[in-house]
Amino acid sequence: MLNKNEYDHFMNSDQSSADAATHEYELELISDSSTMIEPIKSPPPPQQPTPLKSNDKLGLSERTLSAAGAAVLSAVIVNPLDVVKTRLQAQAAGVAYSHPMTNHTSRMAVFGPNMMFADLRCSPTCTRAGVHGTVSICPPDCFEYKGTLDVFYKIIRQEGVARLWRGTNAGLALAVPTVGIYLPCYDIFRNWFEEFSAQNAPSMTPYAPLLAGSLSRSLACTTCYPIELARTRMQAFKDFNGGKKSPGVWKTLVDVLSSVKTSENMKNVQSYRALWTGLGAQLARDVPFSAICWSTLEPVRRRLLSLVGEEANAVSVLGANFSAGFVAGSLAAAATCPLDVAKTRRQIEKDPIRALRMTTRQTLMEVWRDGGMRGLFTGVGPRVGRAGPSVGIVVSFYEVVKYALHRQQHAAS
Repeated sequence: MLNKNEYDHFMNSDQSSADAATHEYELELISDSSTMIEPIKSPPPPQQPTPLKSNDKLGLSERTLSAAGAAVLSAVIVNPLDVVKTRLQAQAAGVAYSHPMTNHTSRMAVFGPNMMFADLRCSPTCTRAGVHGTVSICPPDCFEYKGTLDVFYKIIRQEGVARLWRGTNAGLALAVPTVGIYLPCYDIFRNWFEEFSAQNAPSMTPYAPLLAGSLSRSLACTTCYPIELARTRMQAFKDFNGGKKSPGVWKTLVDVLSSVKTSENMKNVQSYRALWTGLGAQLARDVPFSAICWSTLEPVRRRLLSLVGEEANAVSVLGANFSAGFVAGSLAAAATCPLDVAKTRRQIEKDPIRALRMTTRQTLMEVWRDGGMRGLFTGVGPRVGRAGPSVGIVVSFYEVVKYALHRQQHAAS
C-alpha cells in the first residue's frame, strides 16, 4: 500500500511523462503534416461590373467608332422632326410652299390664257381644288403649314412619306464626322480640364463639362459646316421638278457657289466663303446648346449611375445616359430656339450679297420685328421633340459601346 505522499509523487511523475510524450507526438504530427497539408486560402470575392468612368483610357479610335455609330442611329430616327422644324422656320422667313404656277399672273405670263397645264392641286386626292379656266387650283391654306402635326400631314399627303427623310444622306454625312469629332474631343477635353482644375483650381472643376462641350462643339461645327448648310437647304425648299430626282448634297453646294460666281457684286469675294454662310449663327446656337446640355447632363448622369452603384451593367448604363441626355437635350433645345431660327434664316437666304452681310444680331432683330416672341420660338415643338431623343440616343449608345469596350479590355487583361 502507498501512503498519500508516495501516491501523489507517483501520479505527478506519471503525468509529466505523459505530457512529455504528448508534446513529442504533437511535434512529430506538426512536422509530418506540414509537408502534406496546404493552408486553406479563402476564394477571392467575385468581381462586380463597374461603370465606365471619365478617366478610363480608351483610345481615340474606340471613342470615334462609338460616336459614329451613335450618330448614324440618331440621324435616321429623328430626321422627320428636323424636316418639320426647318419647314416651319423657313415658312416664317417667307419661303412659299405652293406651286409657283398657282399664281394667276405667273401662269398667264408663261403659258398664255389658253394653254393647258397639269393639275395644280396640293395632292391628287384633294377635294378642295377649284377649277379656274383649265387649271385646278387649291386655296392658299392648302399649302400653308399651321403647326407641327399639320406639317407632317401635308408633307405626307403632298410629297409622300419618303419626303420626311429628305436630307438624311446629308444628315449622315454631317453626323458621322461631326459627332465623331465632337464626343471624343469632349471626353478628352473634359478629362484634361478636370485634371487641371483639380490640381490648380478645385472650385472650377464643376465647369469642366461646360468648357469642354463648348470647345469641342465649336471645332466640330466649323469643320463640317458646309454639309450642315446643304442639309438645311435640302429640307427647307420644296421641289417642283415634275418627278425628277431632287438635288443632293454636292449639287446643292455647287448651286450655292454658282450663285456667288454669277453675281455682279460678288466678283472680288472668294466663292468658297459662301459655304460658311451663317456659321456665326450656327456657333451662336451650338456653343450655348452644348454648354447648357453638358452642364445639365453630367450631374444628372452621375447621380443616376450612383444610384445603381457597383451593380451597373449595360442596361443601367444605357438607361441612365438616355434619361440624362433626354432631359439635358430638351432644356438646351428650348433655351436656344431663337438662335436656331436665326441660323435657319441665314442658311436659306438665296441672295449671296445679303447672306454674307447679315449678322446674327441683325437676323434676330428682323425675326423679332416680323413675329415677336412667337417668331423667335418658331418650331420649338419639333426642335425639342428632336433634340431630347437625339441627345439621349447619341450619348447612351456612345457610353454603352465605351462600356462594352472597357469590359472587353478589362477581361483581356
